[in-house]
Amino acid sequence: MSLPLQDAPPRRKTFVWIIASLALLGMGVGYYWQSAKPVPNPAKGKSYKEVETPVAVAVASATQADFDVYLQGLGTVTALRSVLVKPRVDGELVRVVFTEGQYVQAGELLAEIDPRPFQIQLQQAEGQLMRDQALLKNAQLDQSRYQTLLAQDAIAAQQAASQAAQAKQYQGIVAMDQAQVNSAKLQLSYTKLTAPIAGQVGLRQIDQGNIVHANDSLGLVVISQLQPISVVFTLPEDQVQPVLQRLRKHQDIRIEAYDRAGKTLLAQGQLAAIDNQIDPATGTLKLKAQFANTDLSLFANQFVNIKMHLDTLPNAIHIATAAIQHDAAGAFVYVVQADKIVAQRRVDLGPTEGDKVVVQNNLAVGELAIIAGADRVTVGKAVDIAERDGKAIAAAKPARPLRDRSRVVPRSDSACVFTKRSVVKMQAFRHRVESLRNDVAYPLLGMRRVEQDGWGSRRHWRSRDFCRLLGRDAHKSFRKNSDSPP
Repeated sequence: MSLPLQDAPPRRKTFVWIIASLALLGMGVGYYWQSAKPVPNPAKGKSYKEVETPVAVAVASATQADFDVYLQGLGTVTALRSVLVKPRVDGELVRVVFTEGQYVQAGELLAEIDPRPFQIQLQQAEGQLMRDQALLKNAQLDQSRYQTLLAQDAIAAQQAASQAAQAKQYQGIVAMDQAQVNSAKLQLSYTKLTAPIAGQVGLRQIDQGNIVHANDSLGLVVISQLQPISVVFTLPEDQVQPVLQRLRKHQDIRIEAYDRAGKTLLAQGQLAAIDNQIDPATGTLKLKAQFANTDLSLFANQFVNIKMHLDTLPNAIHIATAAIQHDAAGAFVYVVQADKIVAQRRVDLGPTEGDKVVVQNNLAVGELAIIAGADRVTVGKAVDIAERDGKAIAAAKPARPLRDRSRVVPRSDSACVFTKRSVVKMQAFRHRVESLRNDVAYPLLGMRRVEQDGWGSRRHWRSRDFCRLLGRDAHKSFRKNSDSPP
């Protein structure tokens, strides 16, 4: 037989209901907060939620091959010979026969100055020479007659001597006249401007029709010999000795010329000469290299990067320079082992060429050195290889995350399911909730025991709001043992 329910006064029931709701809500929040804290792992002493994500890194393999050793310097291309063609006489530039930029041979005509004034001067000199030659010839004939008369004792010896001196005088005048003729011919030849060397003609500095002078500093045009061509570059004084050792052994030293960016090879040549003194201001030594320049890739005054091939190291182990790290103890690299655990290796470095450096110890062929992401790795920790030898590696499928059993998972039915990480913890919590429900909540709500195992109330429908705290079967118990819905 069921006992009738005793309802509390409306105001009291409403107030009690609010207090009970706040109390139960506080207990639920407190439990959720407590259960959200990570549970220590007995094996590692860390929280299950503290899942360490491996750091993504890029690696490069250590390789073994012959390694070329180079010395590098900055150089300027200089023409093997360069000549400024200038007029040697004054006059009008009446003809220009060369084309800007063309190649000319030695002695080839470039331009011509008006020759008429110099032709006239030559004619005058030649006329003077002819007159003096006639006087000389007459003086020589008189001298011959005087010698005959002197032999016959017909004239005085003084007359014969005077005639001989006069003949000598005319000989000197004729010689001077001949020099004037030669000078006039030379001046006339200067009216034709020819190429003193073979090479490439530059831009014309004077146009046809202008009056040119022998003292003009601008000149007519510049001719540069570009085949072959030379490059003057410098090396620090502490790098000079290896070069001198090669030269003493009469070994050719290969020189490579690169563009300003240092990426495009322009020409290859040989070391031609070195200077005899070091510049005290810069501590460098000048060297000259010579290039055939058959394709005309080098121009005078061009800036180039020079690489001097000094030696070849056979079977040297080398890695990317980006893998090298430094600290107070020296150089080291981070190596990714087979199990993807990071290890630190102290290394001794050898020569460097471009983005490669020789490693002399503590690194084997094929080992992976970290070249990107080294600032985020920890020795002894695992890493994730995202790039290897410049090739991206597809990311591995992420491991399925551990199910977080510290929260309530609602289901489609009206029941509320509690899922705990620990069965013991779940049972203890349920026991606490049931005790609070039976001893505190229900009495405050004005509910009394109807049967031995049930409670009832006209407000049983509100219990569904707290089902997550009261247990999965609370609302069922209310529904079964209540008199009727409100």
